[in-house]
Amino acid sequence: MLKLGLTGGIGTGKTTTAALLVGMGTPVIDTDDVAHAVVAPGTPGLQAVAEAFGNQVLAANGELDRARLASIVFQDPAERKRLEAILHPLIRTAWQTQLAQWEAEGKRAAVVVIPLLFETGAEKEFDFVIGTGCSARSQVKRLQARGWSMEELTRRLAAQWLPEKKLEKSNYVIWTDVPPVAHAIQVRRVLEKLGVPTTA
Repeated sequence: MLKLGLTGGIGTGKTTTAALLVGMGTPVIDTDDVAHAVVAPGTPGLQAVAEAFGNQVLAANGELDRARLASIVFQDPAERKRLEAILHPLIRTAWQTQLAQWEAEGKRAAVVVIPLLFETGAEKEFDFVIGTGCSARSQVKRLQARGWSMEELTRRLAAQWLPEKKLEKSNYVIWTDVPPVAHAIQVRRVLEKLGVPTTA
């Protein structure tokens, strides 16, 4: 089974690219979804985060207060690294387990979406890496549409490699600053080059 990593800067089109891959028949696991699951109420992950950062990061209903936690870790690199040391091993185990399951099922290829793929050295786990990119203007516009302030946007971007660096190290690049049809054509061409059959 071909193991493919999908990465890119925040707001560069990873989610849309992942949806296109799924629509073409290639299974995808997104580590953003996994990151939510490993800190769900009652999980060892949430307990570890609460022990590290205090009950201030818990909402009244016992769930993780993501906004509060983000305000802590994105203002202090040391705190962010402390959080990553807790979460990254849990997240990696989850997607490795899913890949093993898909391989056992005989899937031709599978994709893992990892925003911090290169930053965490995860590229060694994959046969190929696909990077998404767009213009800086489009990236800012997309993030502002999420309701992020420029201050928040700047903090988040500072926590990742520059998008250009991610693209430089990727085996394939999907440029998402294009109409949806052109975006889909690029995704299909990458799968064709890799010999992965598509279903749509």
